[in-house]
Amino acid sequence: MAEKTARERVLALFAGERQHPTPVFSGMGSVTIHGIRETGVPFARTHADAAAMAQAAESSWRLFGYEAVVVPFDLGIEAEALGRELNFYDGRGEDILYPTVRNKQEAKSENLQVPDDLESRGRIPLVAEAIRRVREMVGDRVAIGSYVLGPFTLAGQVLELDQLLKMSAKDPVDTGIVLERAGVVAERVAKVFHAAGADFIAVREMGAASDVLSPRMFRNLIQPHLRRLFAALNFPTVLHICGTTQNIVGLMAESGATAISVDQKNDMAATRATLGPDVLVFGNLDPYKVLVQGSPEDVREAVTRCIQAGADAVWPGCDIWPSVPAENMHAMMAAARES
Repeated sequence: MAEKTARERVLALFAGERQHPTPVFSGMGSVTIHGIRETGVPFARTHADAAAMAQAAESSWRLFGYEAVVVPFDLGIEAEALGRELNFYDGRGEDILYPTVRNKQEAKSENLQVPDDLESRGRIPLVAEAIRRVREMVGDRVAIGSYVLGPFTLAGQVLELDQLLKMSAKDPVDTGIVLERAGVVAERVAKVFHAAGADFIAVREMGAASDVLSPRMFRNLIQPHLRRLFAALNFPTVLHICGTTQNIVGLMAESGATAISVDQKNDMAATRATLGPDVLVFGNLDPYKVLVQGSPEDVREAVTRCIQAGADAVWPGCDIWPSVPAENMHAMMAAARES
């Protein structure tokens, strides 16, 4: 029997078939300086260049065997499409600086509207073009992933976050309107990226960690909109929340996502014990202290711990920082193959 391709392994995992060796991939940023340099385009300009974006993203698979190619690289796609201006930090040479939103607005529902032509606004068409280019490059050999922001996190990119947090407690009705509209944006963008060729979509609800919101607020305010979003997406999805999520992983699993992803602040063994054997759980390799700052041996040990603790796929706990040493990427892949 022929060995499965990386794409076949990832899709089989999403279908509920645990894979051995454990897959190593992500639905978050995984571009590295090694691939960025190949393009000859500064990092700041890859965000607006579909060809460079596709080439840089594809290199993580080609150079290291990473089992998914993921675009885009930044978190400003939806905010820009909603009319917010981004600072791309162009002119900073090879500095790794991610775009940030310049002009957030007052946190009230009238300041987050869903345009009829959303799909054609900002860089949404450019990211879709990058996905199509990746598919032309890799064929059916490797999975393609993309991501959208969860409703709460997206709202915090468009509206003033500190005001949004206060509004969440003081005016749940208006907050609900904001999150409903943000969920519609996430749904429509996710469908564009899937139609362009993405095999799976991660929903990044980073702003809803237990460090920020109580489990009760997550259940009452965040989860209903996540449920609505995942119910509308009929393809593989992953819910990722940064930070400590140990006391909400059950609520995350009930959101309707195909899998959940947890970061390094969680105890993976405790997460697995809470959820039982049936829920797909990805995580929770430290993407900076271990993968960037650690030695190859540190990386191998961390990957082994993730797998032994019950991770169905080794996922970095957030974006891989692009300056990751090549030897650590190789160590990550080798450790999983040997597990």
